[in-house]
Amino acid sequence: MANYVELEKNIKSIIDDLQGLCSTNGLSNTAHEEVVVTTVFLYKFLNDKFIANLKKFCKDTKLNYDSVIKNEEHMLEAFYDAYPQDVAFKYEDTIDYLVQYIKEDNFYRRFDDTLIRISNYKENQSFSIETAGGEKKPLFTEITDKVETTKRNAFARNIFSYITRDRFDFGETIEGNYDFFSTIFEYLIQNYNVASGTYAEYFTPQALSAAIGKILVNMSPVEDKIYEIYDPSAGSGSLILHLAHELGKGKFGNKARVYTQDISQKSSRFLRINMLLNGLKESLENVIEGDTLETPAHFVIKGDDSSGLKKFDYITSNPPFKTDFSSTRDRIKTKWENTSRFFAGVPKITKKKEKMAIYLCFIQHILYSLKDDGKAAIVVPTGFLTTLTGIENKIKKEIIDQKWLRGVISMPPKIFANTGTNVSVLFIDKSNKNDKVLLMDASKLGAKVRVGDNQRTVLSKEELKKIVNIFEKHIEEDDFSVSITHDQIKKRKYSLNAGQYFEVKIEYIELTNEEFKTKMNTYKSNLSKLFTEGKDLENKILSQFEGIEYEEN
Repeated sequence: MANYVELEKNIKSIIDDLQGLCSTNGLSNTAHEEVVVTTVFLYKFLNDKFIANLKKFCKDTKLNYDSVIKNEEHMLEAFYDAYPQDVAFKYEDTIDYLVQYIKEDNFYRRFDDTLIRISNYKENQSFSIETAGGEKKPLFTEITDKVETTKRNAFARNIFSYITRDRFDFGETIEGNYDFFSTIFEYLIQNYNVASGTYAEYFTPQALSAAIGKILVNMSPVEDKIYEIYDPSAGSGSLILHLAHELGKGKFGNKARVYTQDISQKSSRFLRINMLLNGLKESLENVIEGDTLETPAHFVIKGDDSSGLKKFDYITSNPPFKTDFSSTRDRIKTKWENTSRFFAGVPKITKKKEKMAIYLCFIQHILYSLKDDGKAAIVVPTGFLTTLTGIENKIKKEIIDQKWLRGVISMPPKIFANTGTNVSVLFIDKSNKNDKVLLMDASKLGAKVRVGDNQRTVLSKEELKKIVNIFEKHIEEDDFSVSITHDQIKKRKYSLNAGQYFEVKIEYIELTNEEFKTKMNTYKSNLSKLFTEGKDLENKILSQFEGIEYEEN
């Protein structure tokens, strides 16, 4: 544990130093800073993993490490066969190799050229992010061009002074440690994952993502097979990767094959880093940057816009709630109106365009994209639960009439640091056979903490365990959770608010005759006092009216 704590501290120190370097070079709080910091961090991570595995390979095969790196073309072929999960580095691309040239006048060019060369290796093409239009965005781009020419060499040398200081320890300490990498990743992007662009990038807290993943996976027994999982508004990947982690590994390796789409370039880059940190290389080619609603990217038969959308075993999503998509709204409606993808309708363009309820399109897309026995978790504004009209009610009616709803959890206010909207989580299970629905009101849980300039509610480990346990075991608890049927929901006009189904309990107290008389006399006395005070007030007001006279100007 001591090694883990020290390693985490050292890696966070490298991130801090990179951010400090950007600040001294005028890049602080710019898009360039985020690109520099995340690029260098990912390069170092992949480098350290490459070196660690290469040394392990040499030890296992009893080869001399120095001999291997001097004759890499011959020796590394066997290494790649043994470690196919590694990025296709060559030794000349590593930090260990480049650092010997650090005193060169054009060292910065050597570093930039290395980043470009790594991205261009044929083996690394699956590391590129594909856009909905088919364009490929490489793993790395140049980074020293973000500062003035005269400062580039010093900039590159400073970077190497940080990334040569400590290594990621790819031994028993952190190998495959999802919690460790989740912590590091959140620290890496915390200053950059803010609302921007066409769709707001809401970051789902790690602890909440973990709880949602546990509930989804435990809805039914998990077999030793490959599950296809999907997030149509993936952001930086917190929800989808926690779900993949919960599914775990089997005889085929990772049980999850991850599919995502997100309109944000920045979020897509973050997601790629997150997946590489957590050993999901085989799913990187399924990370698509683009508009899910207008141009969904995952098809069974690519290009079949009417019926070929891919179906998934699990879907998890925290979609943008209300934002302007007026520029694509009519095209979305026209393109998909002959399918049941948007069965309840596409929200109309309103006077306040930024208030367009885009999340309603995402809910419908998710339902359409689920397999017949698929399961989903969707974060929605809590107001959705009680709306009685419009698209909202049509969606709820479909979910309830089909008996797909497994449960709803209403979360505390300000569970997300960058939005004050109260949220709930819908759990959908198309294989739900027992007609039981659990509604939970967890809105009173959590403690208020300050995160940056915002206040946020944080759930404790014990509270999260309680939420997961009660949901999984379908436990009823007074004023917290209630078990109902789909028919009961229909009778309440499809309201999904837990509070409307809680039993109202009247407390009865046994009283003796003397106690009863005492209480009644107290009530009479108090009422008499109030009546007297009221009469006095009435007389004062009337007397004041008597003193009011009409005055002529």
